[in-house]
Parts: sequence; structure tokens; C-alpha cells
Amino acid sequence: MAEKFRLRPAGARAKRIRYAEELNPQQLEAVTAPPGPSLVLAGAGSGKTRTLTYRVAYLVEQGVRPHRILLLTFTNKAANEMMGRVRALLDRDLSGLTGGTFHSVGHRLLRQWAELVGYERDFTILDREDSLRLLKSCYKEAKLDLKGDKLPKPAAMAQVFSLARNTMRPLEETIAEAFPRAPKRLFQRGAELWERYAQKKRQSRSMDFDDLLVLWLELLEKHPEAAERIRARFEHILVDEYQDTNALQCRLVDLMAGERHNVMAVGDDAQSIYSWRGADYENILRFPERHPGARIYRIETNYRSTPEILSLANAAIARNLRQYEKTLRPARPSGPKPRAVICPDAEAQAAFVAQRIEELLEEGVPPDRIAVLYRAHYHAFELQLELTRRRIPFSITSGIRFFEQAHVKDVAALLRWMANPRDEAAFLRMAEWFPGVGPRSAEKLRRAALERLAAAPAGSAAPGPAELAVFLEARLPAKAKARWARLAEALERAGSAETIPEKIHALLEGFYADYAREQFPEAESRLEDIRQLAEFAEAYESLEDFLGQLALLTNVEAETQEAAGAAAAPRLRLSTVHQAKGLGWRVVFVIMLAEGMFPSAKAVEVQGGPEEERRLFYVAATRAQEQLYLVCPRYRSGRGGGMVLEPSSFLEELPQDAYELWEVEPGW
Repeated sequence: MAEKFRLRPAGARAKRIRYAEELNPQQLEAVTAPPGPSLVLAGAGSGKTRTLTYRVAYLVEQGVRPHRILLLTFTNKAANEMMGRVRALLDRDLSGLTGGTFHSVGHRLLRQWAELVGYERDFTILDREDSLRLLKSCYKEAKLDLKGDKLPKPAAMAQVFSLARNTMRPLEETIAEAFPRAPKRLFQRGAELWERYAQKKRQSRSMDFDDLLVLWLELLEKHPEAAERIRARFEHILVDEYQDTNALQCRLVDLMAGERHNVMAVGDDAQSIYSWRGADYENILRFPERHPGARIYRIETNYRSTPEILSLANAAIARNLRQYEKTLRPARPSGPKPRAVICPDAEAQAAFVAQRIEELLEEGVPPDRIAVLYRAHYHAFELQLELTRRRIPFSITSGIRFFEQAHVKDVAALLRWMANPRDEAAFLRMAEWFPGVGPRSAEKLRRAALERLAAAPAGSAAPGPAELAVFLEARLPAKAKARWARLAEALERAGSAETIPEKIHALLEGFYADYAREQFPEAESRLEDIRQLAEFAEAYESLEDFLGQLALLTNVEAETQEAAGAAAAPRLRLSTVHQAKGLGWRVVFVIMLAEGMFPSAKAVEVQGGPEEERRLFYVAATRAQEQLYLVCPRYRSGRGGGMVLEPSSFLEELPQDAYELWEVEPGW
């Protein structure tokens, strides 16, 4: 016989929420579900937060005490929003309700049970900067040679450590996947750092963010008495965005639910798009297997998008084989069909999008109700230039515009020094890349270079950048010489290159790519940005003109951003699809919808595969409320004459009546 809710104690206030009037039938069914395992498949724009909020209120009105409810979310903002709504619904004190991120809940439990996992209750928590500082000290104490051992920088290694713990996979396997070209000794060095880092945390009575979950799991798996008391406290467990859980979080939920399986997981398998950071799609697919007798509730009424947009989104996701069957149904009135826009090249794509945005602004659409989405930041390179030229204020979700990014500035500094060896700012930026070179020694090197330039005999050519680099090598600390020698060779090859793109690629392949892989956790995406910079440079014959244009564009960007910030004016949003999840705009442009770009060729091969890429396209389409533009260029300038692009397979898969086809003529 199924477990039933407790009866409300005598004297309790009468129920006042009219659930049947305030919820649609599918929401109502999920909110009033009986105890036991439940999987709520809440489609895009279907009122997931509303459903969870009313579920908590319903439990309380059924006599469940607030402190017996555990609400797990992925952000504190989401937890606070939901608990605030519940308070407003019930108009009562809910201070006992436990809600928050996995990490915040783990923190509360570990404060109570710290001794069982080898800590005192007064342990401290390391933020990400503190954790990185501690790991850097491990590198130093172990006397590791980053260059000789070919070790990643501490920031990159910290990401690998975190990924291994959250996916519950062996460290060696995670290292091999993150650094496929790494030598075998990296596994030994990585394991050594792993142990040293763990010891230093113990010695300093501190935990990092991952410890809050790992040690919570240890409590549940290795300390039965504590585990039973923790499980007994929480009668109902609700999990938000369940499709985004990783292996560690999934295991925690299962153990917290225990034999009662009294857990409600709310999510949407069609929006599972984070495998690259450890989220496991199998968690939501196999929920019924791990929780026998689970009821599945589908919430399919979409309140965000027009019928035409939803028709396209439904058709797009239908191609996936491994998913729960569901169909989004519109609540909004009809609107224009989505437009598939084919442009002759990437520059025409940028011009079309920018002009259409100007028209929308003239029609009265607020700029912050328009978004341009893309698969990767470098896909919006031409558009950023076009918007900057037209002085259309925009913001980027990452917070950093293309020319403001460290790696772009790095390569620009190399080019500036090539063009002008007396450029002080460029040289000092370069000097920061070399071990043992601080501000004082960098200044000494710069003066030595200037003296060498001044010593050139009258009438003879001054020494070039490569010659200067060789000259300065003798004045460098021993540990910097090898890297500097590679720079000198790269400068020599770049100096003999005829075109600016060839110069950039010579610097990239001869020096900067290796430096970036040691320096940045996400080096490959940054290197792709540099390759795009090289493609942009094809339009310029002289290095001086190219650098001048970069400086002007960067200055315009800064002025535009400052003016927009001063006026607190709303701005157009540029964002990757990943960063746009959960948001919505009246008008959405999805750009660079070309095969190999979106879907990403790399992601199809090594990450979530074609089905996750299709889910990502589905997320992009369902961000649009009224108008959706799917834009594809047929050509993109690049090294060796550019690249001919084919429309994305996601466009090819759609029925032709799902969109209007627009062709942009050459010369737009």
C-alpha cells in the first residue's frame, strides 16, 4: 500500500491556496503527487519554478513540517527565489526549510558531523582563489618544473582535480582526457600534487568547494549511524535542474532518499547541455531504474514562445533517439514564422544582424529584449566589429569583449613589438610571461634593448625584434632562457612572413600556443580566437594599419561601454547558448549555424555527441519569445583562402514549412 501524507495536526490553519485555479492540469498533477519517487519533466518555459514552489507549499499544507523538506538547487538565487515565493503563498514562517545549493547543504551538514570525516567543526572553506593559491604552494614545495615536466599551470590542474572528483572517475583517466598529448610522467606528478594538496587542506583545517560534497558523501557511505540520522531528518527531497547533476550529486541524492525513495527530481532531459563540465545525461534517463515505481509527470505547456517557434523547436529535438517523449504546447498567440537566413559570408551575416537590430530598435523593441546567441564566442567576432562600428551598445555574457581578452592582448603585444621595438607597454607585457622576470628585471631588459637599438651605426639597419630577442637572452634568468629562445625563433619566422595572418600563425605555432596551453585552463578556445584574429587581419596589407585599427576599435569599445554604463542604458545581449539557458528575449538571433560550427565538430566527436549538440540548438530556439532568426554564412575568410560553409544539419533536418527562407544577396 502506498505511503500517505500525515494528517494535519488539530488547530492548524485551513488551506487557502486554490491549486486547481492557480496551476494548469499538468502542473497540478505534479504538485499534488503522492509520496514516493517522482520525475517531473518540465519543458522549456513551462513554469518549472512555479511547480516547485507550489509543491513545497502543498507539502507544508499537507502537514509536512518545513524542516523535514530539503530543496536542492544549483544556485542560491534559485533557492532564495523559491523559498521567498513559498513564504508569500503561505504567509507563514518557513525558517526551518532547508534549501540551497548542493554545496551549501553539504556545508551545513559537515558543520554538525565534521569529526567523523577528520575535521574540527571550526574548519574554514577555501574559495576558488584560496584553493588555487594553496595548489600553487604545492607546486613550489614539490619543486616541480613546469617546463621540464610539461605540467599544466595550477589553474588548469585545479580544474582537472575538480572534474575527477565530481565525475567520480580516476584521476589518471581525467588527466588523459584533459591533456591527451601529456607525457606519462604527468600522471605521476598529478597524483603527487593530488596527495600533497589533500594533505595541506587537512593540515590547515580547510575544505575546498568539492570537499563539501565529497565529505558529505563519505558521511553517508562510511558512517551508517550519521547517515540514518541525516536521512531521517528529511522526509521529502526536491531537486531542481536535475538534468545538470553530475555523478557525485546524483549519488548524494540517491543516498539521501534512502529506501523511502521520497524524492522529486525536476528537470528537462532536452536541456541537458553541460557534459563538458561533468553533468551526466544518464542521471535523468535512468532515474526510474534507480528509484523503482517512480511516477513520471510531464509539464508541456510553454508560456514563453509563440506556436511557430515551438513547432520548430519540437521538430528539431524530435530527431534525438535517447530522450523522454514530450511536446511543448503554446499558451501564447500566433506570431511570425522563424526565419532561416542564408548569407554569402560572415561579414554579410554581421551586417544583416546589425541592420535588423537597428530596425527592431526603431520599431520600439528595447535593446535588452534582443539577444544574439552562438555556439562559441569566436563565432561573434565579425558581429562585434560591426556593432562597434555602428555604435550599437552591447554586452557580452562573459563580461569580456573580444579585444579585451588577455590572449588577444598578448598576441597584439607581440605584433606591436615587432612593428616598434621601442613600445614600452608591449615589451613589459611580454616580459611577464617569463619565469624569474619581475618588474625591475623587465625594466632592465627594456633599457638594454633600447641601448642596443641606439648603438646601431648610422646608416645601417637597426636590429630587428628577433635579433633583439637573441641579444636579450644572455641577460635572462636561467629558467627563462628556453622559453625566450622559442620566442626568438618565432619572431624570426614571423619577421620573414609576407602577410599579417602568416605572421600571427608563426607566432602562434612557434611560441604562443605552447605558452597558452601552460597558462590557461581553456587554452584551445583561446587559440581559436587567435586564429580568428588572423582571419580578420587578411583585410590589411600593412602591420601598422592593422594594429592601428585594433587600437581604434578597442578604444571605441571602451567608450561605448563607459557611456552605456554611465547612463545605465539597457543593451543588446551577446551570449553563448550555454550561458543563455534559463533566459528569454523577445527577439533572438542564432548565428553561425554552419556545419562544423554549430553543431561543433569537436563536441560531436569528444563531448556529448550529436544529440547533446541538438539539445543545445533546442535550447537556443526556445529562448525566443516572438521572433527567431537562424543565420548561416556560406563562406568565412580564413587562412589559405577561407572556408566554404554548409548550412547546419540542424537546419537541414527541419521541415521546410517550419520557417521562412531568406537569402541575403552578395554585397549586403
